[in-house]
Amino acid sequence: MNDTCDKLVIFLAKRDGIDKVVKTFQYVSKLVHWHVETTQPDIAKRFKHWEVASGLSRKAFRTGRFLTGLNALRTNPGSTNTLRLLAVLSNAGEMVYFFFDHFLWLSRIGTIDANLAKKMSFISAFGESVGYVFFIIADFIMLKEGIKAERKLRMSIEESKSKEEIEKGVEKIKGDRIMRLMAVAANVADLIIALAEIEPNPFCNHTLTLGISGLVSAWAGWYRNWPS
Repeated sequence: MNDTCDKLVIFLAKRDGIDKVVKTFQYVSKLVHWHVETTQPDIAKRFKHWEVASGLSRKAFRTGRFLTGLNALRTNPGSTNTLRLLAVLSNAGEMVYFFFDHFLWLSRIGTIDANLAKKMSFISAFGESVGYVFFIIADFIMLKEGIKAERKLRMSIEESKSKEEIEKGVEKIKGDRIMRLMAVAANVADLIIALAEIEPNPFCNHTLTLGISGLVSAWAGWYRNWPS
């Protein structure tokens, strides 16, 4: 399957795929709004509407997403006790994030009390932050293990394994490394966005910081979810 159109159709059929596209819309419109707010207020207002609509759409797409973390713990909790503990902590944080995000969405569209939005947003962002911290730690552990495994494979060239088998193993490790680095980039970017909600500060809450972080996360997600 080498046709770009085929790959795009498959990408957009995935929940994560369409989420990353709409996330790109959300943060591009945020940056455009910030850029033209003082010079072209009418255009800025339109882009603000696009940003808000994109954010609400993404929350709707994530309905039931908290079950993903639960299923990950059931099917692949980790190969060591350390990784199992990190999996529990990271997925628990993510489940809190996605579960309370449902109520944040409902409060923002007016289905439930709008006054709940601030509290739901804080709880959701707090769970999100906890999840990202432990996901990042787990990915760094796996990156370190990958480097060790690659060195071991390269040393085994003098043993019975053929060069082709070793190169295949090395390429697989390199591919996994790229995916994990993309995951780390996305998680760090999303952590910055979550911190802006939990502990507002001039750096995290600056529109440029939020916009760039959102796009880094979105495009890292594009790379990870794009069909090979």
